[in-house]
Amino acid sequence: MNKKPFSCMSGLMGAAALVLTAVMSPAALAQDDAAAIERGKNAAMVCIACHQANGGGMSIPGGESWPRLAGQDRDYLVAQLKAFKDGTRDNISMKPFSMMLNDDQMMDVAIYFESLPFPDTTNVTVNADEALLEHGQKLVEHGDWDRYIVSCQSCHGPGSQGVGHFFPNIAGQHEGYIAAQLKHWQDGSRKNDPQDLMGSIARRMNDRDIQAVSAWLAKQEATSKE
Repeated sequence: MNKKPFSCMSGLMGAAALVLTAVMSPAALAQDDAAAIERGKNAAMVCIACHQANGGGMSIPGGESWPRLAGQDRDYLVAQLKAFKDGTRDNISMKPFSMMLNDDQMMDVAIYFESLPFPDTTNVTVNADEALLEHGQKLVEHGDWDRYIVSCQSCHGPGSQGVGHFFPNIAGQHEGYIAAQLKHWQDGSRKNDPQDLMGSIARRMNDRDIQAVSAWLAKQEATSKE
């Protein structure tokens, strides 16, 4: 006779515990992130020579480009570090740095860079005239279905601000870096995208398309996921 009331009371207590846990979780997560950010900041000292202290990266006209990491999704950054480490993404500069980090350190570094504010792209200068920028905007926002080029926003979300850890925030990313990655997917030297999504799109793009998309995205403002 006592089993049913006892079971109900247990259920109520369990539900209350879940509610209490849910209420406490954000603060606990914030504390965990704060500690991870501090550890990540120390571990990321080797990163700033290329990616800059503010995580903004840099691009040398006609030369190499290092991507913006500031504000990028933590899980995406970890996935890229692991890809550099295991060789599924080939980069002669990143390989030795990724080998220095274990999984916990990778996450700390990723949380640190994710916590940094997006750099201002208001005055970014790109290698494109208005006609080319218009072409880039069309491809980013609408694609070109006659050539089966899917719009960037179809995967990277509204404003190309990123979706989860498969599709990074590419708004405000460096023009040279975006162009280089599209060409790497085009020639098959980069293959760590899910189901060859980027490879299949990049192979349908010509040099003008790549230049246009890269320039237009570089001038866009990245915004917080919050």
